[in-house]
Amino acid sequence: MPMLSPSRIAKASVAVVAALATSLALAHPKLISANPADKSVGPAPTEIALHFSEKLVAQFCNATLVMAAASGPTNIAAKVATSSDGKTLTVLPAQPLAPGAYRVDWHVVAADTHRVGGTLAFQVK
Repeated sequence: MPMLSPSRIAKASVAVVAALATSLALAHPKLISANPADKSVGPAPTEIALHFSEKLVAQFCNATLVMAAASGPTNIAAKVATSSDGKTLTVLPAQPLAPGAYRVDWHVVAADTHRVGGTLAFQVK
């Protein structure tokens, strides 16, 4: 078996590091935390904040606030915005939230251009 020279080992190391850096750059945004938290019960929030692992592309991100009702789900008017650092998607209800079960259906896009979505559920006392 041939011996690897130090220069070949160095070149291989650089290639591995470059490949890892590229794969990290192409990672999809992940929801790190939310306020209110998923499945939480508490007072009506004035805003719902979703915090992500990387900067979002604001024009491709959106969320819908929905109240679960016996007659079926009802969309709640809300403004959606991204933070100045681009890592937080905020949902601002147009009216105070009444007691009940709510969910936020969200989708975001980061630099890798892949759309990622999810649902956050919470209850207002």
